[in-house]
Amino acid sequence: MNGPEPGYSVREQRAWYAYDWANSAFSTTVVAVLLGPYLTALAKAGANAAGDVSLFGIPIAAGSVWPYAVSLSVLTQVFALPLFGALADYGQRKREMLGALAYTGASATVCLFFVDGSRWMLGCLLFLIANFAFGASVVVYNSFLGQIAPPDRRDDISSKGWGFGYLGGGLLLALNLALFSNAENVGLSEAMAVRVSLASAGLWWAVFTLIPLFGLRNRIPARARPDGVSPLRAALAQLAHTFSGIRNYPQTLLFLIAYLIYNDAIQTVLTMAVQFGSEELKMSVGDLTKAVLMVQFVAFGGALAFDAAARRVGNKRAVMAALSVWCVTLVYIYAAVHSSTEFYLAAAVIGVVMGGSQALSRSIFSFMIPKGQEAEYFAVYEISDKGTSWLGPLFFGVAYQVTRSLRLAIISLILFFLAGLVILARVDVRRATLEAGNTPPANA
Repeated sequence: MNGPEPGYSVREQRAWYAYDWANSAFSTTVVAVLLGPYLTALAKAGANAAGDVSLFGIPIAAGSVWPYAVSLSVLTQVFALPLFGALADYGQRKREMLGALAYTGASATVCLFFVDGSRWMLGCLLFLIANFAFGASVVVYNSFLGQIAPPDRRDDISSKGWGFGYLGGGLLLALNLALFSNAENVGLSEAMAVRVSLASAGLWWAVFTLIPLFGLRNRIPARARPDGVSPLRAALAQLAHTFSGIRNYPQTLLFLIAYLIYNDAIQTVLTMAVQFGSEELKMSVGDLTKAVLMVQFVAFGGALAFDAAARRVGNKRAVMAALSVWCVTLVYIYAAVHSSTEFYLAAAVIGVVMGGSQALSRSIFSFMIPKGQEAEYFAVYEISDKGTSWLGPLFFGVAYQVTRSLRLAIISLILFFLAGLVILARVDVRRATLEAGNTPPANA
């Protein structure tokens, strides 16, 4: 049984943007800026003479705790997110599912306030919960894109969503920077200012999630669940069918492989850049926060600029251009970034290409998904979406564990960008869209 053709309303599109605004506080304040250096500092305070901490008897370099935590948090999503996607596609309460996941993640984020002293493992556990819920919620969120946006406006609406996310994440980060800069004047220690800022991201996430919960509407699923079969069993059966059936969409699979490789590197750079600035360049938390804050607002313009470029040269070519700039930027960071000024310059370039590469990738992928399977396919896609990656941080953590050099760990990520670029060049967007039974975008 197929549902009616989706209607498109500006009100619903604005409500959809609001969830990017809400959840970006987590990916910016928590993942990109504060939690990594904070947990690293707690781990180093409890490290032995060799600079290692013990996790169930296993020695881990204190500087590798954060990249390993990020990698583990997403590794748990690899198996679970596709199931959440299948459940969302079969259910008629996708909006409520979004809310439940969002508030689980927001609650865990608020609880980061209680991480202090020697509680770095508690911080890792809360991050695992929050990041898992974040990833699952964005799976459901992304699956709304094809229902709220007509094909000829999908690039535009996806880019605006990313843009509002950068603004929302940037605004809260600016408020947290103001708190951190004036912590002494209001009687707060530096550590307390960090803890308050981490909790504020959870509160921001929770409050602004109310907008999409009231503004988005549920649709009749494009696929009916068989009579007498529980939603979980139906989802598991459909999931098995999806993984076997994706072979019928070779171009979609090829794009997904390319995306998972190059975006894993993007997310790793974003989550580890602050650690690089802190440990390698000895930049203060305040200066690092200013750099990330700049990236957020530059990325808003970058998302819109690459949307305009995609209309001229095609969305795939625009993404390939962005990936080429990423490669050059990594070489620059490795060879020439030795001061805060040079770090700011690299951050500005990253801001421009970050917005374009991520927003257009999401839009391209939305055309390649068979109708009624949006959440399932976006569940796999989300394994390497905003703030979530696993192979890159693992690779980064091992590189640092072996070399004890953050520069070598950073430059090693260029392999991901190059591999993703080569695979993406082989993707035929128009053919993939037709294989999925959709109308190709004009700029394919």
